[in-house]
Amino acid sequence: MTLVTRIGGLIDAFRPADGAPPQTLGAFFSWCLKGSWPMLWIAGVLSSIAGAMEVIAALYLGWVIDAALASGPDVFFADHFWLLFGFVGFYLVLRPLAFAASAASNSIIVGPNVLPLVLSRLHRWTLGQPVTFFDNDFAGRIAQKQMQAARATTDVATEVINTVAFALASVIGSALFLISVDYRAALALALWLVVYVLTIRFFMPRVRVNSAARASARAMVTGQVVDTITNIKTVKLFAHAAFEDRVALSAMKVFRDRSLEFGEISTWFRLALMTLAGTLPVLLIGGTLALWAQGSATAGAIAAAGAISMRIAQMSGWVSFTLMSIYTAVGEVEDGMRTLSVPHQLTDNPDAVALARVQGEVRFDNVSFAYGRKRGGVEHINLTVRAGEKLGIVGASGAGKSTLVSLLLRLYDTEKGAVLIDGVDVRGVTQESLRRQIGMVTQETAMFNRSARDNIKYGRPDADEAEVIEATRAAEAHDFIAHMIDHNDRKGYDAYLGERGVKLSGGQRQRIALARTFLKDAPILVLDEATSALDSEVEAAIQATLAKVMEGKTVLAIAHRLSTIAAMDRIVVLDNGRIVEEGSHDALLARNGLYARYWNRQSGGFIGSEEAAE
Repeated sequence: MTLVTRIGGLIDAFRPADGAPPQTLGAFFSWCLKGSWPMLWIAGVLSSIAGAMEVIAALYLGWVIDAALASGPDVFFADHFWLLFGFVGFYLVLRPLAFAASAASNSIIVGPNVLPLVLSRLHRWTLGQPVTFFDNDFAGRIAQKQMQAARATTDVATEVINTVAFALASVIGSALFLISVDYRAALALALWLVVYVLTIRFFMPRVRVNSAARASARAMVTGQVVDTITNIKTVKLFAHAAFEDRVALSAMKVFRDRSLEFGEISTWFRLALMTLAGTLPVLLIGGTLALWAQGSATAGAIAAAGAISMRIAQMSGWVSFTLMSIYTAVGEVEDGMRTLSVPHQLTDNPDAVALARVQGEVRFDNVSFAYGRKRGGVEHINLTVRAGEKLGIVGASGAGKSTLVSLLLRLYDTEKGAVLIDGVDVRGVTQESLRRQIGMVTQETAMFNRSARDNIKYGRPDADEAEVIEATRAAEAHDFIAHMIDHNDRKGYDAYLGERGVKLSGGQRQRIALARTFLKDAPILVLDEATSALDSEVEAAIQATLAKVMEGKTVLAIAHRLSTIAAMDRIVVLDNGRIVEEGSHDALLARNGLYARYWNRQSGGFIGSEEAAE
C-alpha cells in the first residue's frame, strides 16, 4: 500500500449514514459529512498554517528591508547571516511544505472521499424510496439532484478549508502585526473588515436564492432531455422531434432566465468588492506612511503593511468569489435536499424480520386499495392461493390485476385488510427478504445496459456459468445470446444490451427476463403477460419449460391471451376491482358468465377493452 493510498483512506468514503437525511440545511450537511469531521478539522488547521505563511512572508520582507537600511552594503551579509539564512529556509523549505501539506489534505484526503461519501448516502436513501417517488419525477432529474447535492456539499467543504480557514489565519496574523506597529493601523483594518462583512451579508443570501433557482432550472432541463432521449424511438415514430425541441427549449429558456438573474447579482457583487478591495491599500499604506512621517514606523513596516494590504486586497476578491461559490453550492445543496430528503413513505417496521424461504401460500384477507383515491385498484378481495397452486388472473384493463401483484410484492401497503404469505403479514417482514421469495416476469421487461450475463445473473448473482447457461437454454435464449456482438465487439454473454435492452427485440428481452427468473428459482412465481412478446413457436417451446419451472411453485399468472392460462388449477376473474368469478377453465365456461364472454369474443387470443367486454 502506497503512502498516498494510506493517506487517502483516512476518511471512509462509503460509510453508511446514520438514519434519515434531515430536512434542515445545517443538519443535512452534518448528516452528509458525518464520519469525515476529524479529517476536515485537520485539513482546516493545515490550511490556516498555510495562510499564516503569507503574513510571515510579509514580516520577513520588512525585517530584511530594515536590516538593509540599518547596515551598509559592506557588512550587511556578514551581520545578518542568520536572518538571510532563515529567509531562504522559509521560502525554499518551510513555506512550500506548509502549502504542500494543505494541498495534500484537501486533494488526497478530503476531495476524493467526501463526494463518494455523500453520493453513496444519498443514493442509498433514494433507492429506499417507494416506486411512486420515481413515478412522480424524471429519472434524469433525480440522478442530477443526487450528483448536484453531492458535488455541492463537497465544494462547500473543500472551499471552506481552502479559502475561509486560509483567509482567517491571514487576516488574524495581519491584525496582530498591525497592532505591533500601531493600534490605529489595526483599527483601520478592523473597520474595513466590518464593511467587507456587511457587503458579504448583503449579497450572499441573494446569491443563494438565485443559485437554488438556477440549479432547479438546470435539473429540469436535464430531466426533460433525458426523458426525450429515453423515449427516442417513440419520438421518431410519432415524428415529434419539433415538439420535443420546443419542450426542451422551453425548459432551457427558464434556465437561461435564472442564469441571467444570477449573472446580474454576480456583476453588482463584483463591482462592490473591487471598489472595497481598492480602499484597503489606501488605508494601510497611507496610514503607515503617516506614522513613518511621525517617526512611529520604520520603512520595513511600510513595506510589510503594503505587502499585507495588497495581499488582503487580492485575497478579498478571491475569498468573496469563493464565498459566492460556497453560497451557490449551498443553494444547490438546499435544492437537492428538498427533492432527495423526502421521508420514505413505505418502510420496514422497526421489528420486521427477514422472511425465510416459504412454502408459498398466498392469502389476500379482505384487501382494499385505491391508490389514495375513492375509486380504482381493488376492493374487498378475499383470495387464498394454496402452496404449489397455479392461479390464473383474468380481467379487462383496470380491473385490478396488477394492483394485486403490487400489493403482494409490497410495492404499496394495503389501505384495508392484509396480504399474508404462509400466514405471515408481509408488512411484518423486510421488503428485501419478501421480494427474494417472488420471481416475476412482466410484459414490459426491464434490462440494464450491462452484459447479457449480468442481466441474467441479476436473478441470482452467485450463480455459476453452468447455471446461467442452463437457465438461458430453458428460456430459449442461449442461441441468440451466443451470436450477439455489441458496438465494442464484445460477444455472446459479454455483449452489452443497450439502455433498457434497446438492442434486443421484444421477444429476446422477454426470454432474457424469463432466464433471469428461472435462475432466481423463487418459491412464488408471478407471470404478468410473460410470453406476450413471443412468437407462437418460441412460446410453445417456453410453455413446456414453464410447466417444468412451475412445478412445486405457487404461480399467479396474469394473461389477456386466455389460452395461456386455460390449464391453470384455478382462474379468478376481476371486474372493477372485485372478484366476480372463480373456478377452473371448464367450470367458468359452463357458467357462461364474464369469463365465457371473454373466451368467446377473443380474436387472436386476447381480451378486448373494457368497453368491448361490457
